[in-house]
Amino acid sequence: MNSPPVSDLIPNSICVFCGARFGKEPEARQLATALGQLLAREKVTLVYGGGGVGLMGVLANAALDGGGRVVGVIPQFLLEREAGHPELHETIVVETMHQRKLQMFERADAFVVLPGGIGTLEEFFEVLSWRTLGLHAKPIAILDVGGYWEPLASLLRGVVDGGFAAPTHLDHVVFVNDLKDLLPALAAMPRVAGAEKELDRL
Repeated sequence: MNSPPVSDLIPNSICVFCGARFGKEPEARQLATALGQLLAREKVTLVYGGGGVGLMGVLANAALDGGGRVVGVIPQFLLEREAGHPELHETIVVETMHQRKLQMFERADAFVVLPGGIGTLEEFFEVLSWRTLGLHAKPIAILDVGGYWEPLASLLRGVVDGGFAAPTHLDHVVFVNDLKDLLPALAAMPRVAGAEKELDRL
């Protein structure tokens, strides 16, 4: 049986995790802009945290300027701090950060991680943890232009080397070093849930 073309496997919607700050390196802004433009051009809906600040705002503005559809999910307390984006196609307002992450998860077919801080790491590790538990089979990619996420790649390898994760768990996330490779990499990732997690029983 022939495999479907890559274009048929590109996600219809992608949730992007990224920083609410700009970061020190201008490449981060450039990357967020380029990703927003790419999603708009490929008619992939952007799902993100609903912010109008930092890389989140840069990403959303680029997608909107390119004619793309953008959906934001944001807690009420961040709206009250005027951290939301006023021009999205759809804004889902929730009460808690837990509800925010669940809504973003449910509305996305895949996940992409840009440079970010503690919140970005938390969001990434949650969807990766769910993936290793077999709770979903959505592709996860880390866009690592400039080497910002190299320490994270090393950490994940260390977890496996230390015996606290299976080597196959590294297959649940792909590190992409060039934006042009992002959508093909997501399309190529397996769409089946992983095996039941092995436990070290006493």
